[in-house]
Amino acid sequence: MAYVPGVALLAALVVGCSAGSDSNANGADSKAGSPTVTPAPPGKYLTLPAPCRAVPRGTLKDLLPGAAELPGAQQEKVFRGSASVTYDTDRKVGCSWKSDAPNATRSLSIDFERVVSYDPAVSDDDRADTVYAKKEKAAGLSSSATPGPDAEKNTGTPGEKDKGKGADAEKPEDPAGDAAASADPSSPSSSSSPSGGGAGEGGAGDSTSGPEDALPSRVLDNLGDAAFLHDLPTRAGSTSQQRTVSVVFRTSNVVVTVRYAEQPALVTQVPDSKELQEKAQALARKLAETLSE
Repeated sequence: MAYVPGVALLAALVVGCSAGSDSNANGADSKAGSPTVTPAPPGKYLTLPAPCRAVPRGTLKDLLPGAAELPGAQQEKVFRGSASVTYDTDRKVGCSWKSDAPNATRSLSIDFERVVSYDPAVSDDDRADTVYAKKEKAAGLSSSATPGPDAEKNTGTPGEKDKGKGADAEKPEDPAGDAAASADPSSPSSSSSPSGGGAGEGGAGDSTSGPEDALPSRVLDNLGDAAFLHDLPTRAGSTSQQRTVSVVFRTSNVVVTVRYAEQPALVTQVPDSKELQEKAQALARKLAETLSE
């Protein structure tokens, strides 16, 4: 009987410790007032479309003159396209097409990049905006050296819409994008230009390299969340001229690049800049509509 009070006391101590543990487990501790970090929202897109099926055959026939006149097997090969090499089809995909006609060679490529932010404080959309802003700057269309997340940026072209660009550039762009561009002969990353402009300045709109009414590289309105067009004349080999028009746009956390190029068969012929720009923009808008469906 002398040991009963001791047992009761031990039981009371155990109950007290358990209660204290439960209160700590439920968050009732000295740090209850600490701020809670809310993760940034994810992007709208979790997957990417099949790139070689993203362009309708009717559109390909218009963009690749002469392909429809090829024999059956050759025609199918041209319209089927060639998928870009990628190691993660949920993050980056692309496809390219090429058609040789008697008067010119036309080439087309499209690339989709789904951007994911690994920083809980930065949304996928904001990260994608940073990726897009770097491409716009590389095209020579950035006028602000250190834009803030909400800073307005003047592109310097009259009548264009001001756009805010993020300055978060800790994470570099996927090098696969630059590699794919450099591997594509129609890529605007070519450093040679008859007007002396590189990829940064572009020499776009130079009347000596196209029609007098050719429009220069510029920011585009009403295409995704942000968009620009880059028109780059280059030399193909040592004689004939080639012109590449690139349209890049962002919609939520996906960045899309359309490249459309022409190389005339004759040295005396000059690619029609206006036609290339119109067709590249039309395709970009179709892709934007497809993504939004």
